[in-house]
Amino acid sequence: MSTRSGGVSEGVYASLNLGSAVGDDPQAVAENRARFAAALGATPVFLRQVHGVRAVRLPLAEVPDAPPEADASWTTEPGVACVIQVADCLPVLFAAPGARGVAGAHAGWRGLSAGVLEATVQALCEAAACAPGELEAWLGPCIGPRQFEVGADVLAGFGVAPHAAHPRFVPLPSGKWLADLPGLARDRLAALGLNRVSGGAWCTVEDASRFFSFRRDRPVHGNSGRMAAAVWIERS
Repeated sequence: MSTRSGGVSEGVYASLNLGSAVGDDPQAVAENRARFAAALGATPVFLRQVHGVRAVRLPLAEVPDAPPEADASWTTEPGVACVIQVADCLPVLFAAPGARGVAGAHAGWRGLSAGVLEATVQALCEAAACAPGELEAWLGPCIGPRQFEVGADVLAGFGVAPHAAHPRFVPLPSGKWLADLPGLARDRLAALGLNRVSGGAWCTVEDASRFFSFRRDRPVHGNSGRMAAAVWIERS
């Protein structure tokens, strides 16, 4: 998982911005991505994330002119890194036993409620010939439960009635709710049979020294940089 440190970007993008479509200097982003790839020791494959549920296999059968439109990727090939960009949404990384496969998913509330984790787990388990209970999952930094203020549309996305008590939604006097995004992801993973789940304790909004945050930075600067979570099978 990258942080915002270690790159060459300036201003609101300082310094390791990995997002190529957020208004940063393209040369700076290219240098940042080169540093990220060198740190991984693997080939990172970025996606054009759209808050959907599509999971693509890496390496791609054909190298596209632009990143594939998807919100998850998986691979069984060593040296290819599944990369998920984030700036408040939740990155979820998966590993199958015996280095048989890995996957990454972009789980904002829209993708999470629509089933991106379910689609990713299904694809990885089929590729790695394993059961969901054999997978390990790691939740990266995202907007935390003290900061993620949402409206009734988010509750509806998860099938929760506005006046119903729910452990992942705390009502506020304003008529909105505080949502626990990592908790909602853990609930989905538990329902799939995953019991080895770690991470999810870092808030992007509250830790400005380490993390970019779209919700925190956009009102002041108009945009924010992007971090990336990556998972890969090491080359033997």
